[in-house]
Amino acid sequence: MIYFTADVHLGLPAGDAPDREERFVSWLKGIRRPDTEALYLLGDIWDFWYEYRDVIPREGARVVSEIIQLVEYGIEVCYIPGNHDIWLYSFWQDMGVKVLDQPYRVTLQRKNLLIGHGDGLGGASKSYSFMLKVFHNRFCQKLFSALHPWLAYRLGTDWSNRNRRSHGGYKFRGGEEPLYRFCVAECGKAAEEGAPVDYCIFGHFHDAVDLMLPVPEAVGRDNCPGPRLVVLKDWIGGGNHYAVLSGGELTVF
Repeated sequence: MIYFTADVHLGLPAGDAPDREERFVSWLKGIRRPDTEALYLLGDIWDFWYEYRDVIPREGARVVSEIIQLVEYGIEVCYIPGNHDIWLYSFWQDMGVKVLDQPYRVTLQRKNLLIGHGDGLGGASKSYSFMLKVFHNRFCQKLFSALHPWLAYRLGTDWSNRNRRSHGGYKFRGGEEPLYRFCVAECGKAAEEGAPVDYCIFGHFHDAVDLMLPVPEAVGRDNCPGPRLVVLKDWIGGGNHYAVLSGGELTVF
């Protein structure tokens, strides 16, 4: 069993935050079993995560513990940062978690996957692209690190809360979405390389999406049904939202 989840947004004061953390902790406990091979965290697990050299967020400490226990149990845990938890520097790697960059192509159970958080792929607005450049800029990160954690976390969480309120709900726009076009293009390249993509799995949009992409020309329409694009719903509104790859078949919950 290989699990994928995203957008838990621990610490976000929306919905029932304590219940959301409790649900996620219970879910992590539930997948700590012999038939679990790996867990892929596809970003925004925390609503704001910033690592100082000697400090990590207090929010979601039980989640940190459960993830470490998964690693110690022998389960591979991979973390692809999202736009709210970009700043993963060394803590998770020191704990045995693999930190990966998006987009990430991997073969699991004889299936080729294209995975990531989903933000910025296929293009983004100028303002959003500029924001990501600032967030990834080493000089800006050093300036932010100079702030006392008390102030830094309040600035970070305030920005996150305002960002959430200004955007509200979002509906995936299908073929008009930059991520959709990105996946079509990347699946075409992969097919030309002889490794056609079976599943594209992302988060970020807070909307449940499960649809088939066009069959790449390099594959041929008679040979495969085309890649499947799955966008995982967030955990904010209630319920546990994730996908499981078992026996090469992907099931979405």
